[in-house]
Amino acid sequence: MSKGTHDYLDDPRNAEILISINGELFKRDEAKVSVFDSGFILGDGVWEGIRLHHGKLAFIDQHMDRLYEGAKTLDMAMDVNRDQLVSRIYETCIANNMEEGVHIRLMVTRGMKATPYQDPRVTISPPTIVIIPEYKEANASTLTNGIRLFTVHVRRGYPDVQDQKLNSHSKLNCIMACIQASKANADEALMLDPHGFVATCNSTHFFIVRKGEVWTSTGDFCLRGITRSNVIRICEDQGIPVRQKNFSLTDVYGAVEAFVTGTFAGVAPVTEIDGREMGNGERGPIVKKLQEHYLELLESECQTS
Repeated sequence: MSKGTHDYLDDPRNAEILISINGELFKRDEAKVSVFDSGFILGDGVWEGIRLHHGKLAFIDQHMDRLYEGAKTLDMAMDVNRDQLVSRIYETCIANNMEEGVHIRLMVTRGMKATPYQDPRVTISPPTIVIIPEYKEANASTLTNGIRLFTVHVRRGYPDVQDQKLNSHSKLNCIMACIQASKANADEALMLDPHGFVATCNSTHFFIVRKGEVWTSTGDFCLRGITRSNVIRICEDQGIPVRQKNFSLTDVYGAVEAFVTGTFAGVAPVTEIDGREMGNGERGPIVKKLQEHYLELLESECQTS
């Protein structure tokens, strides 16, 4: 069984990477944060997954928009502006001689605590900013053979409990969903919203294809996915009807194609859900077309001058 769309091939170069912590570079086995850091104590922070393609950070403006909006929502006073942070990411990649096939985890926590306690007022340092770049590419077989989903009992919650649009370090609901799917021998979890409509997956966004139309959730109970929004835009540009709407598992089981989107793998087919074969159990024509157009968009975004 794979690890969903995050399945990848090990790259020995990752043993020697340099990791940036607050602008200082450390070897992988020397990169550490304090046990008093807000991220370790409480999961108090925001993060982004970013791709480096042809030496350029793909869709970086959208990633910075989401990161700084999340920091503002958490009332975290960033001590670097977005241009400085982007420069730091590039500097980290350059220090590692990285140009291609790189996935970056950018993590920003509230910073050091004077004592292990949740109140932000006991924070005694600026935010902790960690940049981990790795040579990591999606397993090619995942993009053709697809993944299997299992609908879990863990729901995406209301925004007054924990806003699902916030890309926070606190991901226990997604982790619990992932565990349940794994126990069911599936690759990822399909999660419903509080009303029983399909919301999203534990680490990707979910789409179905019905009668030539692409459907995805309203987005009310899921992260503002960057790849999700780009795929919706591709559909609009290519004249493929795309709808953001409520739909149920009955609609899902009757779909002819299904797929998920995410920064790491882009667009990946879903061939089985809850033991039910999707379409003929293979990657469908619309998914293949969207994969091709997404790669074209990625090339255009990262083209060298």
